[in-house]
Amino acid sequence: MADVTLTATTRTEFGKGAARRLRRAGQTPAVLYGHGTQPVHLALPARETFLALRQANVLLHITVEGEKKPFLALPKQITRDPILPAIEHVDLVLITAGEKVTVDVPLLFTGDVERGALVNHDLSTVSVLAPATDIPTEVEVSLEGLAVGAQITVADLTFPQGVEAAVDGDTLVVSVVPAPVADLGESAEGETEAEGGAESE
Repeated sequence: MADVTLTATTRTEFGKGAARRLRRAGQTPAVLYGHGTQPVHLALPARETFLALRQANVLLHITVEGEKKPFLALPKQITRDPILPAIEHVDLVLITAGEKVTVDVPLLFTGDVERGALVNHDLSTVSVLAPATDIPTEVEVSLEGLAVGAQITVADLTFPQGVEAAVDGDTLVVSVVPAPVADLGESAEGETEAEGGAESE
């Protein structure tokens, strides 16, 4: 997983007006909470935050003025601007180095199924329980050579050491089905009838 360090300041003004002023100044409002602590309202550098949050489950080391050591946090909820490439607000959850967290990890599909078959994707991500400081970037799913009728469930996936599925093992990931074949019989018959009608005229 990716690690990013951000330097933040605490916020003392709240509300929509204060948030707009903060964003105009090149900062992103955020709140950090978890482990029974009081929420900490932060202002993060907008550009660095936007780039960091393009990565799924990025581990953030947040240095706050006046604090002796950085906070470890994961993005919990990201509010993005509906038009501009910008982030309006971020909820961050505080974590500790030894704990495990439940997160959604992207699935990476590799290989090709047999000729004449198609893949139905039921999942594009999988929910896992993983060490907070060692979340996998992706989980690979090999489709190589799969025949029509084959299925892959969560129980068939291979996870890194220390990572386990957080959903039922019977949950379907992909199924392989026959590719649709165009029915040319009717169109060919129609063309023949049309040609016959033209000749009779």
